[in-house]
Amino acid sequence: MLIKLLRAHLSPYKKPIALLVLLQLLQTCATLYLPSLNADIIDNGVVRGDTGYILEFGGLMIAVSVLQVLCNVGAVFYGARTASALGRDVRGAVFDRVQSFSARELGRFGAPSLITRTTNDVQQVQMLVLMAFTLMVSAPIMCVGGIIMALGQDVPLSAVLLAVVPVLGISVSIIVVKMRPLFRTMQERLDTVNRVLREQITGNRVIRAFVRDGYEEKRFRGANTELTDVSVATGRLMALMFPTVMTVVNLSSVAVVWFGAHRIDSGGMQIGALTAFLAYLMQIVMAVMMATFMFMMVPRAEVCAERIEEVLGTESSVVPPTAPVTELRRHGHLEVRGAEFRYPGAEEPVLRAVDLVASPGETTAIIGSTGSGKSTLLGLVPRLFDVTDGEVLVDGEDVRTLDPVLLAKTVSLVPQKPYLFSGTVATNLRYGNPDASDEELWHALEVAQAKGFVEGLEHGLDAPIAQGGTNVSGGQRQRLAIARTLVQRPEIYLFDDSFSALDYATDAALRAALARETAGATVVIVAQRVSTIRDADRILVLDEGRVVGSGSHHELMDGNETYREIVLSQLTEAEAA
Repeated sequence: MLIKLLRAHLSPYKKPIALLVLLQLLQTCATLYLPSLNADIIDNGVVRGDTGYILEFGGLMIAVSVLQVLCNVGAVFYGARTASALGRDVRGAVFDRVQSFSARELGRFGAPSLITRTTNDVQQVQMLVLMAFTLMVSAPIMCVGGIIMALGQDVPLSAVLLAVVPVLGISVSIIVVKMRPLFRTMQERLDTVNRVLREQITGNRVIRAFVRDGYEEKRFRGANTELTDVSVATGRLMALMFPTVMTVVNLSSVAVVWFGAHRIDSGGMQIGALTAFLAYLMQIVMAVMMATFMFMMVPRAEVCAERIEEVLGTESSVVPPTAPVTELRRHGHLEVRGAEFRYPGAEEPVLRAVDLVASPGETTAIIGSTGSGKSTLLGLVPRLFDVTDGEVLVDGEDVRTLDPVLLAKTVSLVPQKPYLFSGTVATNLRYGNPDASDEELWHALEVAQAKGFVEGLEHGLDAPIAQGGTNVSGGQRQRLAIARTLVQRPEIYLFDDSFSALDYATDAALRAALARETAGATVVIVAQRVSTIRDADRILVLDEGRVVGSGSHHELMDGNETYREIVLSQLTEAEAA
């Protein structure tokens, strides 16, 4: 998965990567050349007392060192830029894919996990790429080059390398294999910590209201401890790696000095060659250590890449049309034919054979007990879900064939739990219509019965709104969401229990103003409160996902027992009449 992800997202950066590899090659060659120069200076300059030779080759060493530094700086520069670009592209790809998800896919992954995958997981892959560009490219070149140069200094002494390199490789491989499953567990437990923390921040008022601080603290401590335990286990293996490598390095250095001394004593080797051989040994070991550092990061990055690819490889159940309809002949006609919706793996569908017709200039209401499928039915129209059977038609066209932009302009949904974005009142109201004037915003606020409280805010339309609208009340949040829909001026209005947080007087005033504002549009209202929908032109009664009644308030009171029970649970017989 890691290779697949990198191949897909690094392909646009072939030229910088090629230049980076060239710079790393030059830098590594310069590094490998320096010990040979040093050996020549010792054997031909220092031992013989030739000052001119020392100065000449000393200058050459300085020039090679400068070249090494310049190439290293260039390689790090291009490596950092390319790794950062990769992180940007992958985050953008994950974001785009998540934006295409329907409510079904969002529920499957969960917000905490998607946030972790978009931030922490991408960062782990980005760090691996950065380390690969700055370390891993030069490590194999230095290792192979170091072995060749060491053989050039003394072949018999190079036999030590035959023992050192395999021992290092086997030791590192064993540790890396043990680390991989721990890294997957670490990322999953990081998801858990994010989920618990998100719930506790979002539900802070509930926690305080029920005085559950101690319970939630214990819950977070448990999730945090689980993450700590696996992190400590991973850390132990990581801590074991460097002592293992250094032990092998030190033992090999002792062996080289021991056997090298005997070679010098017998006249088969010069002092400069031994010095160069030790330097090459250290370069080989450093290359292995750089590879070791990389291998420590690879398992975690591989796990993160799998999690990222899981998101990128998930297709939305709401698929954009291949040949979208970009223009509608009629305006505002909504029809649902035999709609069925079933969640994956569910034994029973949420909706079964639902039929609905809503025309411009009419108000259609949907009422039913909790869990009867009212919100799901409304969600089928703007394609928050797609029907598993049947059709949803807007102006005679199946919504699955409509261009998403056209559908969004035609249909607007005020959800049961309205969400406001961080910004100002004005930026939230203009969310569906960025070109709306201030006069249009004030008019929408007046219809939504929100003008009074917005005028009371210190900065009016420029008053700040916190993320989720947490700095305004539930009723104010609902009215702002309704005003946001009015600013968009769609042809079909969908209100999903959008008046539940309003008092009766505000509810009545808003509905009266709304009726005048939406006189030529199609309005569909889902409500639990009978007073909100009793004056609708048509009322649809849902029970366990089925339509069990349809008609006006008086018709249903006379002939539908389910509707009658709902009404009499809220009103007296006289009030209902």
